[in-house]
Amino acid sequence: MANPFNFGDVAVDEGFTDREQDLAELKADIRNGQNVVVFAPRRYGKSSLIWRAAQELAASDEALVAQVDLMRVTTKEQLASKLSEAIYEGIATPLLRARDRAARIFESLRVRPMVTVEPMTGNFSFSFTAGHDAGDIDATLERLFELPAELAAERGRRVAVVFDEFQEVVALDPRLPAVMRSVFQLQPHVNDVNEPFWRSARQMELGPIPAAEFGAFIRRRFDSTGKRIDDESIAGVLAITGCHPYGTQELCYALWEETPDGTGVTGDTLERAIDRVLRAENAHFTYVWDTIPRTQRLVLQALATAPAAQLLSEEYRTRHGLPAASSVQRAAGELVGSELVARSRQGAYRIAEPFLAEWVRRFAA
Repeated sequence: MANPFNFGDVAVDEGFTDREQDLAELKADIRNGQNVVVFAPRRYGKSSLIWRAAQELAASDEALVAQVDLMRVTTKEQLASKLSEAIYEGIATPLLRARDRAARIFESLRVRPMVTVEPMTGNFSFSFTAGHDAGDIDATLERLFELPAELAAERGRRVAVVFDEFQEVVALDPRLPAVMRSVFQLQPHVNDVNEPFWRSARQMELGPIPAAEFGAFIRRRFDSTGKRIDDESIAGVLAITGCHPYGTQELCYALWEETPDGTGVTGDTLERAIDRVLRAENAHFTYVWDTIPRTQRLVLQALATAPAAQLLSEEYRTRHGLPAASSVQRAAGELVGSELVARSRQGAYRIAEPFLAEWVRRFAA
């Protein structure tokens, strides 16, 4: 049978772990036209949550959702292409039914996209060539930001626009968030999910998935394939991962692979699974270790041994052989910036990257 755990990609369908309260709140916000900022450390499942909300709202015909993944967008022309395709597929086609009619909504753009039809599927794709005047591209983007609200108002439907990895837009042009905000503030029919609208949006912070919910999910996934996992083993998994969404799915993936069909997880199985994960992550962690300065390495070694409530204290620095407080503070700030280390609201530091602490203890001590 196929492995029932998923990591690395957006978790959909049965692979989505039960964030029931977060999911219910996000769906309610979209129904109500409330702007939302979803934020969390890397690999906490932001995209999975948003995609699941969009999936359920679309399935129940409560809202139309245009989802724009900006991970690999490097130019404004590419942004316009991504946004055009998302509006066309998620909003225009469901509303206008006829695909060629839906494509005509882009006739009002200052710069019209090149429309390509895939001969096998009949799907439309949109692209904007480089070389246009910057003002024309900016005007085209602004018009694209306006289109969802107009389509929603014409048809009396709720529309949500999701910008995933929104920081890529900021990198393209620091002025773009202000343009988008000015457009969206006048559009009660449009909901957006991204970072720069911080002060005008409800903030939804994702934390680790509660142990009770994650434990039930793990048991269900094992049971669905005829393999068994007991409470002690589930507790062991969650103690290792701290209920980190990505890390837990990754470890459970390895644990399922190490468990023979028709049997249950044992302590030895869990140890083999941890070894398997560390082997898989070794190239990544080695690269991280080789590319950070010596002081950052020392801080990681200390935190792998003992997370610190008082990282800069003389007692902690002396015990772990750390340099002066100013050097440690700078190194810790850089590690937090790269999301290898997390700092709680109370000021305590811990290694955030799943399994990095264990790798440091085993191979970099």
